[in-house]
Amino acid sequence: MTTTALDLTADVVIVGGGPAGTWAALTAATAGADVLLLDKGYCGTSGPTASGGTGVWYVQPEPAAREKAMASREALGGYLQDRRWMARVLDQTYENMDRLGAEARYPFPVVDGRAFKGGLQGPEYMRRMRSWIRRAGVRILDHSPVTELLVDAAGTVAGVHGHRRQHHTGYRVRAGAVVLATGGCAFLSKALGCDVATGDGALYAAEAGAAMSGMEFSNAYGIAPTFTSVTKTAYYGFATFFQQDGTPLAGAGSQGGRSVIAAELLRAGTVLCQIDQATPEQQAQMRSGQPNFFLTFDRLGINPFTDKFPVTLLLEGTVRGTGGIQLVDDDCATSVPGLYAAGDAATRELICGGFTGGGSHNSAWAMSSGTWAGGGAARFATALGASALRRRLTGAGGVALRPTGGASYGGDPGAEAKDVLRRQVHPYDKNYLRHGDRLRPALDELDEVWARLRAGATAEPAATPRLRQAAAMVAHARWMYTAALARTESRGMARRQDFPGLDPAQRRRLTVGGLDEIWVRPESAARPELAVAS
Repeated sequence: MTTTALDLTADVVIVGGGPAGTWAALTAATAGADVLLLDKGYCGTSGPTASGGTGVWYVQPEPAAREKAMASREALGGYLQDRRWMARVLDQTYENMDRLGAEARYPFPVVDGRAFKGGLQGPEYMRRMRSWIRRAGVRILDHSPVTELLVDAAGTVAGVHGHRRQHHTGYRVRAGAVVLATGGCAFLSKALGCDVATGDGALYAAEAGAAMSGMEFSNAYGIAPTFTSVTKTAYYGFATFFQQDGTPLAGAGSQGGRSVIAAELLRAGTVLCQIDQATPEQQAQMRSGQPNFFLTFDRLGINPFTDKFPVTLLLEGTVRGTGGIQLVDDDCATSVPGLYAAGDAATRELICGGFTGGGSHNSAWAMSSGTWAGGGAARFATALGASALRRRLTGAGGVALRPTGGASYGGDPGAEAKDVLRRQVHPYDKNYLRHGDRLRPALDELDEVWARLRAGATAEPAATPRLRQAAAMVAHARWMYTAALARTESRGMARRQDFPGLDPAQRRRLTVGGLDEIWVRPESAARPELAVAS
């Protein structure tokens, strides 16, 4: 059944309803913009943050504390971070967390007489963010995945096309600016809350002409018990890992030893774990801080502090990794006019370098970049004025929307895309324990699948969002492996078995882009800290 398509207008469109999207919407609306937020799920309940809890990079504004916070992870990140951006994020996060308590009435726990703002309960956080942006006047369309960006004759982004799943209709939105807060790409690995994280925004950005940065640092795998999809990796910093026979697994660890776990899983198929290094006080704090982590353990009668239990590694890609859409100024603008990016959709190299920020840095980046992108988009739309809605628009989307070949696909394109990802991206020996001899054949097959998708893949309107998701994941994998092959060293999480050492000459960020033809090059030396927005 098909109903009449919606034709809407807005000053600012936010694509994605997680932390970055809701902070962007709030900021744009507070600036006076008419804001429309579009979520492929239900804003406030979908995505990784809404599914659990998260730490927050919240540091008191004391010089020594801030210096320690910034310096603590620079070596892990391969010294690719930018101190100016790190300081900006710390400032903005401090302000936003205080606002969350004062204006959204978030119930921070009290520790030693003070509100503890180093973490958030995801469900409560996102419930309050949805309520907050609605009070600010933001319109929300739930279950309404975007399928492509719209551009004007000059290539400026000016709106979106999408599909309303529950109404069986398409929609168009004409807008002054668009913020992509669509999340990262976890390749349908079944990590908790990540089934909506298929990298759609990066595909849309690339189709409009934007580039990616840090895509070689997108092979994050989270530790999870084999009987659940919860990846709370920080808790495994208090753990000991064992071989199948109970012998301690030398070198294994949550930080710096995850490759040992991957190698043992490939060799023997089993790794055991026991969170035996947490004190009774720390155990109590863990239970109160992340209660969903313990639900399955309790139901199965397992005490993770005293019992050994089997673990696995789940691919979290750019959700926990650092790669994403390249930013060109302090407003989180992309290289395409009218297009902004925030949260996991945008590169986090600026604060994390080449190593995962885990939950705390990532959540701080989401609320900070969302704030800046929403403000920048509102200013861009305001500068355009009423003329923004009078532009002639065309769709920027390609694969699954406008095939380049004359023949039909001749199979199930979505199924083929997911199959190649399962075989060439999920396995530890392809994507985590990387070697050029394994990366090149994997990339060749991914390129072949992309060419087939681009030439002939199509779908009925209701099935188009899922086919576009499949294409976005294939695009991510191709950018990821292209950048990984170009970085002929081991830096951050981009480890190469054939290049195990750190090469000082490669202390630089890599930019990657293109779709039918992928290119990669060092980031321009002319923009070491990005431009300061006016």
